[in-house]
Amino acid sequence: MKKIFLLLFTAFLFIGCSKDEDTIYDFIGTWAGTYEGTEKGSWNIVVATDGKVTGTLDAEQTSENYLISGYLSESGELTATIGSPSDGEFRGTLTREDKKASGTWVNEVPTPSRSGTWKGEKTSK
Repeated sequence: MKKIFLLLFTAFLFIGCSKDEDTIYDFIGTWAGTYEGTEKGSWNIVVATDGKVTGTLDAEQTSENYLISGYLSESGELTATIGSPSDGEFRGTLTREDKKASGTWVNEVPTPSRSGTWKGEKTSK
């Protein structure tokens, strides 16, 4: 009976401690980069331990600053809004392997709406 228990316990350890497990902890910290399209500028976000994302989007031409607020999944999918109340979307993917990030953005206010792409990387823990 002890041998069966040890065999099952060992198998559970190998399954439960997989190195490829998705975890939010690989993403925690500060990420920053640039965005372009119908407007351009810089952005930065902070990923918290619970996956909550907060940051800013800074427009180069108009010197306007917008809040970024949202959530990051354990697989690195970012879903956030721009502005408060929500004026648009900031969506994309953060990667744990190379610490890169990219996605799309849309800002509906002021009209006409503006949109484009963004990219960046993790800058600190």
